[in-house]
Amino acid sequence: MIRKHSLTEAFPEFEEKINDLKVNNAHFKKLFEQYDELDHEVYRIESDAEPASDEVLNKLRMDRVHLKDEIYTFLKEN
Repeated sequence: MIRKHSLTEAFPEFEEKINDLKVNNAHFKKLFEQYDELDHEVYRIESDAEPASDEVLNKLRMDRVHLKDEIYTFLKEN
């Protein structure tokens, strides 16, 4: 099933913290927005709304995973 991967679904234990940091921490807000843009781009390609090669799609997926790891580390440490 093709769907978006929200951070609050991925890290439900940090939902409140995510919402707080989006408003009160400029660095986290930037990470969150970058993740959201990447996730949206991946979703558009996977749902055939936007054409792209498999290579491009796989790179975007890897970028999303690395950013998600960075966000998780930030959430744990702050």
